[in-house]
Amino acid sequence: MSGIELIVAALAAGASAGVTNTATAAVQDAYAGLKKALRGWFGDSEDVWQVLQADETQPDVWRAGLGDQLLASGASENAEILGAARRLLAAADPPAAKAFNITVETNNGAVGEFQAPVTFHQGPSVPPAPPAAG
Repeated sequence: MSGIELIVAALAAGASAGVTNTATAAVQDAYAGLKKALRGWFGDSEDVWQVLQADETQPDVWRAGLGDQLLASGASENAEILGAARRLLAAADPPAAKAFNITVETNNGAVGEFQAPVTFHQGPSVPPAPPAAG
């Protein structure tokens, strides 16, 4: 799942919790923290700020309003923003947060987009064969 999907899911979860008045102080703080991180990233971009101020609760609406800007600006790869999005999603929608809790320590040839469930069983790395004597 991409950083864009994580950010928009977190924004929608935070907005949805606020709309239903079920937002705890942790959700409110995490929502404000993510918006602050995005505001810091985009500065005074009026288009982005208007989208962030909107009271949207559907991920597709956030994706349509912010997706291109998140990708073009590199915000969807920023560790601070992704961390804020993970904290918000964990507080507002724990089941959805599990879908985005992916850590890759090493990549030994697994490349591409994978659909869940995916299991990799890897043993120790095999060193490459030495070059043939010529």
